[in-house]
Order: sequence, then structure tokens, then C-alpha cells
Amino acid sequence: MTSASVSEELCHFFRQDAVAQYLGAELVECGAGRATVKMEVKNTHLNAYGMVHGGVLFFLADLAFGMAGNSEGNRAVAINATISYLKSKKTGILYAKAWEYTSNPRLASYTVQVIDEQGDRLALFQGMAYRKTHRS
Repeated sequence: MTSASVSEELCHFFRQDAVAQYLGAELVECGAGRATVKMEVKNTHLNAYGMVHGGVLFFLADLAFGMAGNSEGNRAVAINATISYLKSKKTGILYAKAWEYTSNPRLASYTVQVIDEQGDRLALFQGMAYRKTHRS
């Protein structure tokens, strides 16, 4: 989970996400306004058709979005998110790569691509975060 580009504070923040731990997600990289997480597909991630469940893809994208949104020490929470599913997947490693598209002191917009180990795009996610102000 840790790498030279991920601060210990962000690693601690990530470890507090019980769903991420339960589903087996890993934080690969995180920096100013960006993050990458990965997860190996398990049988428990599959829907009745044997494909990765859309909720699992949404979760992975949302996790990367949350890490990117909180990467600079601001407390950020999602206020809107949408996803488009582009391709199905049954096995392998999934990556969600998030980056900040635009921001101001209160709102920030992020784009997340969910890809497989070959770089094929599986989903495209857009999220808007509200940045809470710090009170003295």
C-alpha cells in the first residue's frame, strides 16, 4: 500500500476506510489532486453474469476520487458523482486513476478512469467534492 509518493498521513487515512480494506483495495499512488488505487478481482466482486459488479467499479472509482480530494489536507466530501460503464471485466487487476479537473476553495471536480491491467477503459467517473473549512 505504501510507496515513496504516498505520505504516511494519507496511508493512515486510507487504512481508516473499512470498505476499502474489506474489498481488498490498495492505495498505489497519491499526490496533490490525484490518486491511484487498485484491486484484484475476486469471485465476491462478480455479479450474476460473472462480470465485475457495477457497484464494485463505482466503489473503486469513488475511493480514488476520495483519496485525490483529500490529498492536500483539506477535508473533502462528495456532493455528486456519476459513472459510465464502458466495458465488462471478469478477472484481473483493476485500477482507478483520479485527477483534479478544476477547483476553488469550496468545490473541486475530479475525473476518474477505471482501467484493467492492459489499460482498457472499463468506466469513466465524474465527481464533485465540497471542501470543508477548518475552524480554529
